[in-house]
Amino acid sequence: MVLSTFFHCKSVYKTTAFDVQRSPKAPQYDTPSTWAVLPNTYTEDFKKYASTQLDTLAVDVFYIYPTLNTDKKDSRWNVPIHDSDQQERVLNTAVLYQASAWATSGKVYVPYYRQAHLRSFTMLDNGGEEALKLAYSDVKRAFVYYLKHYNKGRPIVLVGHSQGTRHAIQLLKEYFDGTTLQQQLVAAYIPGIAIRSNTFTHIQPMTTPSATGGFVSWNTFKRGHYPKDTHWYDGSITTNPITWDLSTRTQRAQHKGFLYSNGTLYTQALDIEITDGLVWSSLPKFPLRFFMSFIKNYHAGDINLFWQDIRENAILRVQTYLATQQKD
Repeated sequence: MVLSTFFHCKSVYKTTAFDVQRSPKAPQYDTPSTWAVLPNTYTEDFKKYASTQLDTLAVDVFYIYPTLNTDKKDSRWNVPIHDSDQQERVLNTAVLYQASAWATSGKVYVPYYRQAHLRSFTMLDNGGEEALKLAYSDVKRAFVYYLKHYNKGRPIVLVGHSQGTRHAIQLLKEYFDGTTLQQQLVAAYIPGIAIRSNTFTHIQPMTTPSATGGFVSWNTFKRGHYPKDTHWYDGSITTNPITWDLSTRTQRAQHKGFLYSNGTLYTQALDIEITDGLVWSSLPKFPLRFFMSFIKNYHAGDINLFWQDIRENAILRVQTYLATQQKD
């Protein structure tokens, strides 16, 4: 999701009972068409944000996109990976305005997966949990295939957002937390879902800009506003996505850049305040700000609001990790 595509979770959806037998066919990740992005399949638009020296990059980025299937009229629990509308959203929204932030840090891998519909999160006991588990089964198989055939022992930056973060958390638990693979973890960027300090046993929150081997996470709202009805955010890990340290406030001049869906980077566009479990953002300063002035939940902009800040920080963490490995 990017800032221009906000959605509301409390809609009435058309649906049927979840039936695994009616689920879309499982993707086979030995087929290149099951990957939205491989290092040799960058689109021309994505290349604009990527390193011009791709072959010299020593790190991989494994990115899991957020919920993109939000149509209230769509009764499917999981979307087929070859659905043309979903592929367009993946490539021209999620990949272009989220994954691109890490495209100068490493070689980017993005698997298509049978993503669970948005309603899964509000109907967990009525099919949603099964749909999300099915989606994760794809992400897991894609990651296992990536490890076996593409990774070759290279350091990894793991990235997710929203539903993608839910799946990334499971990958971290199963494959990284306390295992030998944790040594290859440069950093996990996993915003868009509340994460507690005890979510992992060995992987810790990173509280300095150059820290490696841990995770960062945040949830963004307009200053002064909270999620409606629930307090899911209370006590969750809240990283400052501008300073990357324990600072609780920033000035507008510190903000490095917000990538809007028109492809323009707006620098010094916002300032933030860290509250319990949330990043509170000022109304971003950019020509279309009027249309955003009515929005309170900035969830869809968790990444592209801080696109340049993330881009520069990821480079720093990669450089620090590689320098440490050379010393060892």
